[in-house]
Amino acid sequence: MTTKYKISIDVPDMQAGIDFYSALGFERYLQPVTGYVILKSGEFTLGLLEKPAGSKPALGSEDVRKYERHWTPVHADFHVQNFEETLEKIISAGAIVERKFEAGEHSRLAFCSDPFGNGFCLVEESD
Repeated sequence: MTTKYKISIDVPDMQAGIDFYSALGFERYLQPVTGYVILKSGEFTLGLLEKPAGSKPALGSEDVRKYERHWTPVHADFHVQNFEETLEKIISAGAIVERKFEAGEHSRLAFCSDPFGNGFCLVEESD
């Protein structure tokens, strides 16, 4: 059995989502249906779902989609070899760096959020 891993992220504006995640090295790969674009970087795919703010995330839910900074117990880690260059690119594309670690025995790491309020980590890939 083959297992493939992919995450999907809701965005309020598809082009803004493509523009932001392109700064992390993703390229447009497929658009199987309207409102859903698959980006690819190496063997990893990232789905972007265009969903308006205020829409319900699930039938029967009282919650609505919000694109301000929010906490969730799930987040993506993006491991990159060119940490500082990528950090500059994502900041220019709208990322917010919430905390950055540069010292110690571990790789450099930045806790960030995308322009849609989703948290993620940028991690320096070590050899």
